[in-house]
Amino acid sequence: MDQQFWDDLYTTKDRLWSGAPNGVLVTEAADLPPGQALDLGCGEGGDALWLAGRGWLVTAVDISRVALERAAAVAGDAKVNWIHADLTEFTPPARAFDLVSCMYGAYLHTAERAVLAMLAAVAPGGTLLIGGHDINDMHGHGHDGEHDGEHDNGPTFDPHDFYQPTEIAELLDDSWTVSVNETRPRVSPAPEGTPHVNDVVLKAQKKT
Repeated sequence: MDQQFWDDLYTTKDRLWSGAPNGVLVTEAADLPPGQALDLGCGEGGDALWLAGRGWLVTAVDISRVALERAAAVAGDAKVNWIHADLTEFTPPARAFDLVSCMYGAYLHTAERAVLAMLAAVAPGGTLLIGGHDINDMHGHGHDGEHDGEHDNGPTFDPHDFYQPTEIAELLDDSWTVSVNETRPRVSPAPEGTPHVNDVVLKAQKKT
């Protein structure tokens, strides 16, 4: 699942994802005061553009150049810095972001260094927000990628290969306050042909 894989997948459709922001983000970030945001695994930019529209200054990162080009093409004058990078190798600046958002399995189990770098990127007083698919919904199915807006022809692999939000919660020390760590029904119905019924959500604030 390298850059070539994702670029090839994006070119199978004019738009791979819905273009709408993820429901987890809308639910959990709507009331946050805008500041600097980091969107990891931004895809075609639905989350990043929603944040920018609410006054956030957004850094949006993805492995696919095709996805980033599509996102930039519809961004207009939105304040988004689009960055092409492999998340397993990307190191964001430490303590720099008031919101760090990572939706739907952007981190493989082999990327502990990247997970720790993600946690370090949250500024004092800032928010970490992670949304994932519930593994229990996926038994017997392939996981469909690192963004929401799933498709029927996604890659097939073991969902246990992905860090789950609850596993990331275990990495948080007493410098964090966890406000959400739960499994709950999806805000919007899963796309036809996909098994996703529930989201696993982690939201934590870095103490000042």
